Amino acid sequence: MGDSSASYIHMVQHLIEKCLIFNMTKEECMEALSKHANIKPVITSTVWNELEKENKEFFEAYARSQSKPDRMSENETSQMIQKMISDSTKTDPRK
Repeated sequence: MGDSSASYIHMVQHLIEKCLIFNMTKEECMEALSKHANIKPVITSTVWNELEKENKEFFEAYARSQSKPDRMSENETSQMIQKMISDSTKTDPRK
C-alpha cells in the first residue's frame, strides 16, 4: 500500500473516531462523511469494520451505549461534523 493510501485510510479512521466521540451510529457516520468529507460510504464502512475487529470490546460497549437517550440531535451533529472537517483541513499540513 502506498503512502497516500495509508494516509487516506488514517484520515478516515481519524474522522470515524470523531464520529464515535459524537455518539454516531455507523450509518450516521457513513452519511456524515459522505456528505461533509466526500468519503464514499463503502470506504467508511470498511474502515469501521476493521476498527470493530481490532477493538471488539470497545464496540460492544459502544453499541450498548447507543440506546441511551442523551445523543445529539441531527442538526447538532451536522454542525459538529462541519466544524470537525473545517478544523482538520486547517491543521493538516498536506492541504
